[in-house]
Formats: sequence, structure tokens, C-alpha cells
Amino acid sequence: MNRSDSPLFSSGLELGSFVVTSNVLHHSWAAISELYGEIHEPPSWASPVRFRTFQQPNCTIIAFVTWPPCTKEHLQGQGGGDLVSSSALKETFPLFEFLSTKTNPRFSINKPAIDLFASVRGVLDFLKSQISTKPLIIAGHFVGGSVASLFTLWLLDKINLATTKRPLCITFGSPLVGDDGLQEAILQYPAWNSCFLHVVSDRDPVPRVLISPHNIPSAPQSASASPTKEYKPFGTFLLCSQLGCACLENPESVLELLMANYSEGPGNQVLEFFDYKNIVQQLKGNVICKDSTAVLDEWIAQPLQAGIITQLAAIGLGRPQQLQQQSIDMNKLITKTQEQEREWLFRRREAYDSKVLNEMKVNMAQLEWYKKFSEDEKIGYYDMFKNPYVSRNNTVERFKKSLTCYWIDMVDEKEKMPQRKGAAFATRFLFSGTNYRRMVEPLDIAEYYRDGETDYIAKGRTKHYKLLKQWLDEDESSASRPNNPKKQNLKGGLTEDSCFWAYVEEALISVNALSNGQYSSNDMDKHKRSLIQFDDYVWGMLKNYAVSPEIFLEKSSFMKWWKEYSEIIRKGIMGPSHTSPFTEFMQNRQYGQYAPGCM
Repeated sequence: MNRSDSPLFSSGLELGSFVVTSNVLHHSWAAISELYGEIHEPPSWASPVRFRTFQQPNCTIIAFVTWPPCTKEHLQGQGGGDLVSSSALKETFPLFEFLSTKTNPRFSINKPAIDLFASVRGVLDFLKSQISTKPLIIAGHFVGGSVASLFTLWLLDKINLATTKRPLCITFGSPLVGDDGLQEAILQYPAWNSCFLHVVSDRDPVPRVLISPHNIPSAPQSASASPTKEYKPFGTFLLCSQLGCACLENPESVLELLMANYSEGPGNQVLEFFDYKNIVQQLKGNVICKDSTAVLDEWIAQPLQAGIITQLAAIGLGRPQQLQQQSIDMNKLITKTQEQEREWLFRRREAYDSKVLNEMKVNMAQLEWYKKFSEDEKIGYYDMFKNPYVSRNNTVERFKKSLTCYWIDMVDEKEKMPQRKGAAFATRFLFSGTNYRRMVEPLDIAEYYRDGETDYIAKGRTKHYKLLKQWLDEDESSASRPNNPKKQNLKGGLTEDSCFWAYVEEALISVNALSNGQYSSNDMDKHKRSLIQFDDYVWGMLKNYAVSPEIFLEKSSFMKWWKEYSEIIRKGIMGPSHTSPFTEFMQNRQYGQYAPGCM
């Protein structure tokens, strides 16, 4: 199965705007109307589903309808609201097994919809063969819309999305198809969810027939109420009224507003054929969410609230007579919808962040490979990158830049978050951010000193590195770590202090100054103190196994420093008989036992 994470449309509003301002909606309903025109008597064939392929200049349309009396019988008859579980489908109709995952193993689909879809099982491959290079529209009305949705789901699993354009399913007045398991199976792939657009009139009861009060988020629930079949929406909903239309993606808001904007009122769900011809003509060329200034004057709104009010007005929920008829408290409806939209936007951003974070993990894997390659060359990735004549460094620079841009944005966003959400950010991203800092900052340090600069920590270190380190220090879990974690094997590990190489470079500057002897006595004393501090710093890192063993590679800047440092010690420049635990460790070549963790 080929699942692409790139949505067909970046948002439901973009999808809604596309179908409203183009001829897609018109052509889809025209195909459905033509198909209905071919039904003059009860079907004599095995399937009550009628379908046909329409070739348009710019797209291919596959339309599904059912004989209207049959549709009413399926929905209003005994078992019309029954759900078939995925486990039962696996035994009898295993076309949707691909929807079951480890994280979401169970789902259920409306039984009449499955039965109708099963009746066209024999022609599925034929319909699939009708797909050309042109965009594909799959359209359906009434329960034919349910069949269209199931056919689209089946098709998403069968086609190669890398080479075939994603289909767009447009339903008119279709009832809901499945439960929260089916909803979750589709929502976890934004590319799939963006393939469905459901057009619903405020006068059509069919899209609401399978919604029970128990299913509506804000409806009061009885403690003694028995569990009910809960149908859940997916895709984008285009809710229409005489005043205009509103585009919704948030499933909870869809449930709420499907019932709130039903102009016939509760209890008036007589399932009659509803013709969407006038709706389509009215929408053609219109702008989604046409403003109703009379409503906006009544609220002083923030941007999200203003957008919600505008959408409610567009589907007729600003009219006093409808509010009274439906017993709707407009303020409560706005507040509830606003809460649902905030949660939905947060979930969408989390999903996007997870996707991008996975891409960043791929970039990190490329740098890890570069690190291993450098170690095999006995030089280490810090010094390999510092060499301007290594051609592969151009590719590494691209990975580094991509990672840095991502984490600068993430750190900037975290700073702006309220404290509670900021804490959630730290918990989720701190581990990845720390690995990034430890892997990439040494490359920035290499560039900095390669260009002849000095004092990186004071003059060159960027804010996002400082904050990532600060948040690690503040993290409660880091405070509970043991002070001397014995590591069994350090090969391939990262140095914990991402500024380690900056200290090495400054130590090289000091040792060169002392070797040349061209400075004042005060400057010489300053360089000696710096070297003693660095000596102690490295020993502390080694005792805690906090530095990568690559520093001991023969061509590394650290070993270059050590050779020069040991020479000025031999000459007595550091003082008579200067020694330390670190110098004894290096002189006795004990670093050979460091990588296996045997110090």
C-alpha cells in the first residue's frame, strides 16, 4: 500500500473554495442527475446501485446513485443504522482490512452501505480501469454517496499515489458511513481525509438521520442512557443554506452544526429525495462564508471567533427565527465551536510537526552516516567538516541547514507558547532537540573557526542552541540522572557538551600563544589558566563518559592540541613538574580503554 502524507488540498477551506469557484460541483451533480434520468422503474438487476463513468474535457467522473425508494428502505428499515465491525468484515468482505493498524485496529461501517457496496464488488476492477491521467471525481447522492465514499477508500488502497492523481470524492446529502474507528483510520492520513467533500443542505434530513443526540458533543447525556451506535464524520463538509455556505473539517464541529443548522427542526426527518440542483447553481461562483455584517455587529470577536461567527451566519444560524425554532443559545454554540476548532487546529499542527520531525530524523541519520565515515578516516566528523576541500561537505551542509532552520523555528515557537503548552513541547521534543544540538552545533563551530573567528561561545553561539541547553538543564528528568553513568560502549556516541570543540579551539589558541612566547606576562598567565581550566574540564567529561571517543582519533584537533600541550609541559612552560589526572591519563595512553567504557 502506498500512502502519501501530502494532502490533495492543504485545508478544507481550500478544497471547498476550489469546488465552489470551479465547475467541479456543477459537473458532478449533472452526472448524478443524468444517471437518475436512466432510472424509470425498480431495478431488475442484482444491485440497486446505478453507476456510470462520464468523461469530461478536464476530468473523469464516476457517479453512483440508488433507486430512491430503495434508499429510504435501507435507511428507515429495520437495521438501517446497524454497524458491521471490522472483525466481521474480515470474514465476509475483506476489502477494507488495510484500514486496521496497530494503533487503530477496530472500526465499523454502516451495514446498508456495505451491502450496497458489496453488490458492485464484481465491477470494481472495471471501474478502476476507467481511471486515466485526468483528475478523477467520484460523486454520489443519498446512499449512493455512501457507496462513493467506500469506493474511494477502496481505490486509495489500490492505486499508486506516487504516479496517479489522488481522487476527489464529492457526495450530496449522504448519511454518515462509519464509527469513530473508521474516522480515526482516515484522519491519521491527511492525504486521505482531503479526498472527501460532503455537500449538505440545511433542508436535507438524510445526512443527519444516523446522528443520535448521544453522538453530539454538546448534547446533555443521561447517566442511565444505554450505549448507542455512534456515527462519526470524516473529510470536509460544505454546509449550505439560502444565505451561503460554510466549510468545516473539525469532526466535532461538523456533528454540532449538522444538527444546529437543520432548518426543518428536530423530529422532522422525513426521508424524501432532495434535489441539490438549486444549491449547486446558487453556489457556482460564490465565495465560501459570505459575510453577514448584521451578525458580526453583535459580537466583538477575535479572529478565530470572527471566522466562526461568519461561518454560522453563512449557514443561517444568525437568523432569530431559526435560533428560536431550534432552541439554540448562539453564545454557547459559538463558545463550543471555538473550543472544538482550537483543539482541532492543535491536533493538525501536532500531526504536521510529527511529519516534519520524521523528515528531520532522516537528515540526522545522514549526519550520523557522515560521522561514521569520518571516524573510519581517522579524523572525526568535526575535523572532516572543518576541511573546506572535502566535496561531500556540500551535501552535509544542506542537511545541516535544513535541521537548523527547523529547530530555530521550533525554539522560537516554544518561547511564545503559554507555560503549560511549553512544558508539553519540552517533554515531546527535548530529546530530539538535544540530539540535534549535540550533532549539529559542532559543525557550526567548525565553520566558525575555519573562517578565522575566535571566542565562539561569547560571540558566535546562536540563541536557539542556548535555549535548548537551558531547557535540558531545567528538565526534571535530567536532574534525576546519575552523576557518573557507567557506559558500556561509547563508540558512535555524541559528546554531551555541544560546545566541546569550541573549548578545544580556544585551548589550541592558548597553547600556540605559549609556544610562540610573543605575549606579555599577563597574557601568558591568562593562557596558562585557560589551559589548566580546560585540562580539568576534559577530565571531568572523561570521568563521566560524556565525550565521544572520536576525540582520540589521530588526526583530530583534540589530539593536535594534546601533542602541543604535552610539549609545552615537557619544556616547563606550564611550571615545574606540572601534572594532573588528565595528563597522566593521556601520557599513559589510557584513552585506548575509554571507548569500551573500561576506564
